[in-house]
Amino acid sequence: MFMLRLVPDNTHFRFMWLRVVSFPLSIVLTIGSLILFFSIGLNYGIDFKGGTIIEMRTQGPADIGAIRSELGTLNLGDVQVQQFGAEDEVLIRVEEQPGGELAQQAVVGQVRATFEDNNYEFRRVEVVGPRVSSELAQAGAIAVAAALFAILIYIWFRFEWQFAVGAILTTANDVLVTVGLFVILQLDFSLSSIAAVLTIIGYSLNDTVVVYDRIRENLRKYKKKPLPELLDRSINETLSRTVLTSVTTLLALSSLYIFGGEVIQSFTIAMIFGILIGTYSSIFLAAPFLILLKLRTDSKESDGDEASPETGTGATA
Repeated sequence: MFMLRLVPDNTHFRFMWLRVVSFPLSIVLTIGSLILFFSIGLNYGIDFKGGTIIEMRTQGPADIGAIRSELGTLNLGDVQVQQFGAEDEVLIRVEEQPGGELAQQAVVGQVRATFEDNNYEFRRVEVVGPRVSSELAQAGAIAVAAALFAILIYIWFRFEWQFAVGAILTTANDVLVTVGLFVILQLDFSLSSIAAVLTIIGYSLNDTVVVYDRIRENLRKYKKKPLPELLDRSINETLSRTVLTSVTTLLALSSLYIFGGEVIQSFTIAMIFGILIGTYSSIFLAAPFLILLKLRTDSKESDGDEASPETGTGATA
C-alpha cells in the first residue's frame, strides 16, 4: 500500500543548536508586535468599536465614489465605503453615533431611505451599541486570559512545572506574533478574530503537548542521555505527525481562504499564519525552553544509555 510520508523515518535533525537563532528571532518578533500594538493599534471591527455595518448589492458595478458622496450628505461622521468581494457588492461602515443604540438603529433607516430608490439589495445589517461593544471587548480579553491560565494549570498537573511554563511561553509567543500580523496588515479585528486566536492557542497547545509527552517518555527511558540530545530525539520522533497535521490543516484553510469570501478572510489569514507560527514554536521553542528552565540538571555525557530498548522511532501521524 502506498503511504504518503512528508518526513522520512528515522530523521536525526539537530534542532537544539538552532535555539541560538530561534530565541532571538522570537524575542524580536514578540517585542516588535508589542511595539506595533501600542504605537499603531489594531483595526478594531464593529464588534469592539460600536457602530453600523451595512452590506448591499448594486445593479451592475458599484460606483463607490457616488455612494460615498450620497452618504456624506447624511452627516454621519466617519463613514467607510469599500468594494466587498464582487464588483456589485459594497460594504458600508458607519462610526458609533451619539445617543445610544436607538441612534445606531436610526442610521440604518437613513441609509435605506437614501438608496432604496436605486433598487439596491440590502444583504446584511449589523448594529452594535457602545455598551455591547465594551462588554464584547472585555469578554474577549477574559477568554484569552482564561485559556492561557487553564493551560498552565492543566500542564502543571499533567507534567512538571517546567513543561507548564514552557507551554505558556510558547503559546504567548504565538498569540503576540499573530496580533502583530493583525496590526501590520490592518486586518479587521472582530469577534471572529478572537475565535481565531483561541483556535490557534488550542492548536499550538495540542502540538506542544504531543512533543512534551514524547519528551517525558524519553526522560524515563534514557536516564543519562544529555538533555539537548534527548530533546532532539523526541522532536524527530514526533516530526512526521507535526508536519502532516500542519499540512492537512493548511490545505483546508487555503480552500477556505480561496472560496470562503471576504467575510471570513481576516479569520482565515489569521488561522493560516497561526498554524505556521504554532508549528514553528512547537519545534523550535517549546523544547528549547526546557533547557532554559533546567528541566534536568543531572544529565551527563555518557558513552551509552542505561535505557530499555526503544520500541519505535517514528511518531504516528
